[in-house]
Amino acid sequence: MTSRPANASLTTPWGAPFSQTAKRLLLLGSGELGREVALEAMRLGIEVIAVDAYDYAPAMQFAHRNVVINMQDGAALRQVVETVKPDLIVPEIEAIATSTLLELEAEGWNVIPTAKATNLTMDREGIRRLAARDLGLKTSPYQFASTQADYEQAVRQVGLPCVVKPVMSSSGKGQSLVKSESEITQAWTYALEAGRGNAPRVIVEGFVEFETEITLLTVRSESGTHFCPPIGHVQQSGDYRESWQPCALHPDTLEACQDMARRITDALGGWGLFGVELFIAGPVDQPQTVYFSEVSPRPHDTGMVTMVSQNMSEFELHVRAILGLPIGDIQLLGPGASAVILAAAASKDPKVEGVAAALTVPTSRVRLFGKPTAHKNRRMGVALALGNTVEEAKQRAKDCAQQVSILS
Repeated sequence: MTSRPANASLTTPWGAPFSQTAKRLLLLGSGELGREVALEAMRLGIEVIAVDAYDYAPAMQFAHRNVVINMQDGAALRQVVETVKPDLIVPEIEAIATSTLLELEAEGWNVIPTAKATNLTMDREGIRRLAARDLGLKTSPYQFASTQADYEQAVRQVGLPCVVKPVMSSSGKGQSLVKSESEITQAWTYALEAGRGNAPRVIVEGFVEFETEITLLTVRSESGTHFCPPIGHVQQSGDYRESWQPCALHPDTLEACQDMARRITDALGGWGLFGVELFIAGPVDQPQTVYFSEVSPRPHDTGMVTMVSQNMSEFELHVRAILGLPIGDIQLLGPGASAVILAAAASKDPKVEGVAAALTVPTSRVRLFGKPTAHKNRRMGVALALGNTVEEAKQRAKDCAQQVSILS
């Protein structure tokens, strides 16, 4: 069984959803990022089939068809693909049976951007070795460990402070900043609890003293590689809390960031938008040091700011690229910012309050994800705002987000 190539849109007309000539996009993961991808695809007449592990996930509320499976079950994943016969298989999360994606791609199915990219980026060990060893990109010192004894030795080699993460996890789960000897065992336990996979394995990274952490959204497309203006962001417990665009960088630093992003995304291959995370060390008035951190072969949560700050959001850019459509000129509309809206407590029936007050903040927009359940600090929405300056946009976004409450 084979599917049409990614650039089939350039030569092959497609019909309406549910028709025999429809172009079908199978979305693996239906959270808030997948929701926006689905909406952009549907605007171009693409038939969207949304898959997730639970009913009523955000993208499922819009998609043409929905499927609930355990996506780490390779047999179940294969059955969905062979039933739907998609033109595009689009992973939106890391927790997928990537070995099955590799098999499906070898059989001719079109995995976005590639099955190799999805497989490597799910595993921090794979992507770190590609970046540091194969490509020679500058990274923080690092060690991997599979036993507690090896882990403790890795901490001694890397030194304190250090960052401990499971090699397989998402949204910052299992990540700890270890500052003292008393925190070493706790970090190991937390990483094991949150990590995915059959065998425990962690990465111990040296702590980089950086001025800021950026996401450089990088689009690989039929027309070449394109870059969005850099996005600065703040993380807490490994998960993003606010982001802003543009993030001020020295021109030489921006050039170094783009070179690093181009090299890692070229190595991963395929078409689509990648979120390349980089650490920037040193003052902005002189060339800064750039460290590679991570890369996601899909739209990035910090990039939600582009829904207000750019003429085309990261989601529209991703869909254009994977369909083989022109990217055109990516324009910054003005300084913009995002701030997350979190649930304060767990709830099986969360409710929203304060949207009217939030929208009194100048230029603000609220995007609520419609998640059917909540747990403490689950991201339930995002506030967006523009400003005359980045600082004004950041303050407006935070003021907007603070007005919205998630009630249990």
